[in-house]
Amino acid sequence: MALKEAQPSFYFASEAAALSSDSVPSLNHFRNLTTSNSKSEPSSPSPSNSTEPNNSLLRAVKDRFSLDEFLNDRCKSGDINHSDALCLFDCMLNKWSSPPPMSSFNILFGGLAKSKQYDTAVSLFKRLNSVGLLLPNFLSYCILINCFSKIGRVLDGFIVFGRMLRGSFTPNVVVFTSLIKGLCAESRIMEAAAVFTKLKAFGCEPNVITCTTLINGLCRIGHTIIALNLFEAMADGNGEFGVEGFVDKAMEMFLQMKDENINPNVVTYTSLIHGFCHVDDWNEAKRLFIEMMDQGVQPNVVSFNVVIDDLCKNGKMNEASWLVELMIQRGVHPDAFTYSTLMDGFCLTGRINRAKALKLFDEMQLNGVVPDSITYATLVDGLCKNGFVLEAVELFYNLKNLKCELNVVSYNCLIDGLCKSGQLKVAWELFQRLLHEGLMPNVFTYNIMIHGL
Repeated sequence: MALKEAQPSFYFASEAAALSSDSVPSLNHFRNLTTSNSKSEPSSPSPSNSTEPNNSLLRAVKDRFSLDEFLNDRCKSGDINHSDALCLFDCMLNKWSSPPPMSSFNILFGGLAKSKQYDTAVSLFKRLNSVGLLLPNFLSYCILINCFSKIGRVLDGFIVFGRMLRGSFTPNVVVFTSLIKGLCAESRIMEAAAVFTKLKAFGCEPNVITCTTLINGLCRIGHTIIALNLFEAMADGNGEFGVEGFVDKAMEMFLQMKDENINPNVVTYTSLIHGFCHVDDWNEAKRLFIEMMDQGVQPNVVSFNVVIDDLCKNGKMNEASWLVELMIQRGVHPDAFTYSTLMDGFCLTGRINRAKALKLFDEMQLNGVVPDSITYATLVDGLCKNGFVLEAVELFYNLKNLKCELNVVSYNCLIDGLCKSGQLKVAWELFQRLLHEGLMPNVFTYNIMIHGL
């Protein structure tokens, strides 16, 4: 059962967009540079066109096969020095009647970037581009953008980004992360935040490096609220940043924030607890929940629901029930999600019957919680799956008499229970009643009926 709550990243995106539009004219750089039709090249110092030949290297690279071997052995690992790179580049351009493919040059440029020889990579790329024999491909642009970002020339990186777009290449998260890192390195943090908000438009999901780079930058310039909103989205393992490794990294940043006297609030704690529940680290989630209360941060209904949901999914119903009682004692009112989760947990553990279902239903109403369609469907489905089909039918019609809003999901649950218990006639009558009520059967309804017959 998915937790319903506001996505923290929405708040991050809106706040970052507002700040960047108010205080920084520089998002125009993103817009102008990436749409510029300028034919000027990003400036770069050019190495000498003539290099002293490295005889041992030239002997090693005697044909295309040996070139590929050398590139794979030396360049992919970043084990190439400046002079060997220049010599190899000249060899690749001049030794044969036609140069090797762009992929071979990319391995050379990538090796230079890996060994932090960014200026050399940029210069050689410029020389290759001036010859005009080969067209850059996607990887070429990625390497070049990374190099420009690393040497404090992120605006040149945006020029390359624009050419990438005009070449019909779609940038990925690695490209955006390079640009964001470059902007942050030049202390252009709000521009980096503005670029971050554009990832979704290009179908990209930020990764751990993207998020932590921006969070660190935002904290550095005092925008801790925006940083916390991004952190909360990152920490929530079931949110839009729910990727392996995010929760552990978020925990590192959580500790770092506390060291810098940035006090976590209930949303920060809840996001992190939700993340640890999502990766099945119950012990850490429990520790954080207790720490939150010890630190005087009052859990809200979402905080309790996160923990109750995890307990129910793991069959710890006594603990979940106790937590609901604690919740009420602390003046936090359970909602429909709380009770639906509890009912679902009792169903999963086989500890539900009609009396138990009605007791929970009555308790829910006694506490002023209005049941919703999910609650009804959970009750009916739980009874059916635990073999109490007749009780489910009785409950269903009681709910109908009470004018409770039963949707197609509730009908599907009961029809499925009836079919599986061999009561096909009653199932068919209920199917007809569904149509009579003006509800539209869905694909699950028809699948249940087909398999039942």
